[in-house]
Amino acid sequence: MMSADPRASWRNPRIFATLLLVFLCGSLAGALVMRHSTPARPQGPVAYWTKGGKEIAIEHFVNELDLTPRQARQIEMILDDFTLYYETLQAQIDEVRANGKQRILLMLNPEQQKRFEHMLQEAPVRQAH
Repeated sequence: MMSADPRASWRNPRIFATLLLVFLCGSLAGALVMRHSTPARPQGPVAYWTKGGKEIAIEHFVNELDLTPRQARQIEMILDDFTLYYETLQAQIDEVRANGKQRILLMLNPEQQKRFEHMLQEAPVRQAH
């Protein structure tokens, strides 16, 4: 009696296609379940030094950490300090940037200055976080 080669079934295109179809359907079902079972998230975090961001951050901290009113006030003071520090640093960065631009413009001839200004206008703007 001849025994069948166990590898022969894998070479059968019907069996291979069936297994592939089962695998793909399982993957798709898993992806759909994960997508619809996880809560929706906002597109990105709201920076708490932006307008309205501090209130959102404090509310989130109060809800998630079960803060006391005293703790919430302390966190609000810390965020206010951080906001002031951040704004001060941002002003310094803007000053350094302007100073560097001015120094570059002083060393360029008028034609190069025009092209440099054009390059700056076309450069992507980096958003502050």
